[in-house]
Amino acid sequence: MPSAKPLRLASVNVNGVRAAFRKGMGEWLAARDVDILAMQEVRASTEDLQGLLGDEWDILHDPATAKGRAGVAIASRNRASIHRVELGAADFDSAGRWLEADYEVGDRIVTVVSAYVHSGVVDTPKQVEKYKFLDAMVERMPRLAEHSELAVIVGDLNVGHRTLDIKNWKGNVKRAGFLPEERAYFDRFVGAEGDDDYNAGGGLGWIDVGRRFSGEVEGPYTWWSQRGKAFDTDTGWRIDYQLATASLADAAVAYVIDRADSWDTRWSDHAPVVVDYAI
Repeated sequence: MPSAKPLRLASVNVNGVRAAFRKGMGEWLAARDVDILAMQEVRASTEDLQGLLGDEWDILHDPATAKGRAGVAIASRNRASIHRVELGAADFDSAGRWLEADYEVGDRIVTVVSAYVHSGVVDTPKQVEKYKFLDAMVERMPRLAEHSELAVIVGDLNVGHRTLDIKNWKGNVKRAGFLPEERAYFDRFVGAEGDDDYNAGGGLGWIDVGRRFSGEVEGPYTWWSQRGKAFDTDTGWRIDYQLATASLADAAVAYVIDRADSWDTRWSDHAPVVVDYAI
């Protein structure tokens, strides 16, 4: 990957990659000059991905244990030097939800993680699995930062950290995705709202790149329900992140959410999050 221009890293929950390409994802990708593309909820085979993206992309793919569910992938212009998929204890099934890869960018190594956190449902086994996954992230993130000072966890993390991240936050305080217990994990990741070191070395020291660029504003959102007029009224959630180590976050020079122009031109219920890193 050339280091003369910023590294463009895009991440998106594709909500089924085959359906996304039928609806226009390929046209978006062709126009976006992306170097690394992280995808979640792929719900397809590696052969499907290669056929859709083409031979110019090197593809890493970790499908879910259950066929047709979840699935994470990273496509890049250059081949990864190493990749890993293990997360958590040996008896914890993270298949299709956590994929790490190291890429050479100039004379540096950038570590990219495509992550898809469970959506969860309050008081059900699905919520228990979500907390297991978030616990595994808390354990893994310090080791990841030790492995590479230029590391980033991207993807659909299925938690709105702050009231700024959900339009209708008052109506969702008891729902999965905005539970106090879930939001506390993000306090661990980047620091707690109101603390002097929030998003500036707090918690485990990771940086929420989107919040750093957007500032103290509502959203901008990355996911909208398919029901009703949520997209038209921008009643969304910001649940897709790029969480970077401090060194990589300092190299970020642009942050964009590629929100579709209209409801009928969307190819996923999530919008891509695109960040340029000058490395």
